[in-house]
Amino acid sequence: MQEEEVLAEFRASKALLEGHFLLSSGRHSAHYLQCARVLMNPDRAGRLAVAIAAKLPHDIRKSIDKVVSPAMGGVIIGQEMGRALQVDAMFVERPTGTFELRRGFSLEPGDKVLMVEDVVTTGLSSREAIKAIEEAGGEVIAAASLVDRSGGSVDLGVPFFPLVALNFPTYAADELPPELAATPAVKPGSRAKP
Repeated sequence: MQEEEVLAEFRASKALLEGHFLLSSGRHSAHYLQCARVLMNPDRAGRLAVAIAAKLPHDIRKSIDKVVSPAMGGVIIGQEMGRALQVDAMFVERPTGTFELRRGFSLEPGDKVLMVEDVVTTGLSSREAIKAIEEAGGEVIAAASLVDRSGGSVDLGVPFFPLVALNFPTYAADELPPELAATPAVKPGSRAKP
């Protein structure tokens, strides 16, 4: 799947938004990708997961025992990646502020894990999920996502395979261009900032 085909999927589902957005990373942007919308259609979600799986090198793809994703944003794409790779999929969540496996999910010591996200911007959530997976006994051999918003600069400590890398500019609150500063920021994501 080429970049324009991926963006066409986002546009078709009204998941590519324009305006003034406050991202979960705390940065501001004129563009927002609402991955929950692009994934709400099971056929589309499945196609996107198959496309991500196709980007994984053969040796990594064949070594994966489990897929683990961070809740909430990674749950659907993680499940679809498990289906595409024909392995079990589970998720980590933050009941007390730190990612952990719950709901009876567990990893066998040494399980080779693919950590899957919807969008990676700074990589903070991905690194936290990787740490939780390792603490649970898994070995994260690669990470994948629908979208890399880092401009290719994120380092997750493992090989990273995004379906598409988008370089929409992001800004700190004190760096806003006048057109963004003139409008209030909307927080469309699921995590509220205190």
